[in-house]
Amino acid sequence: MNLTISGHHLDITPALRSYVTTKLERVTKHFDQVVDVRVLLSVENKQEKDKRQRAECRIGVKGNDLFAESSHEDLYAAIDELADKLDRQMAKHKEKLQSHDRAAAKHLM
Repeated sequence: MNLTISGHHLDITPALRSYVTTKLERVTKHFDQVVDVRVLLSVENKQEKDKRQRAECRIGVKGNDLFAESSHEDLYAAIDELADKLDRQMAKHKEKLQSHDRAAAKHLM
């Protein structure tokens, strides 16, 4: 699995990198066939202070790409929301694959 973490208008510190890595480990436990993970952390220059910190992630799995984004006042909170969204998407994707495999096995009998 290739993990790429990049920042837009902010520097990626080792603490931030390790936080993102630990959060995404929970997501990638669901599915073994993760090809690559791209994370973009950014600070938007909006006038209002609300939801300036933004986290985006694209996970390439076999046959599909999963994408999620989250914005929050705090970057760590945005990363937490992002991990929750990706966790739900991965579980749903895995459920779809398993249900299709069972249907195919019934047709072969």
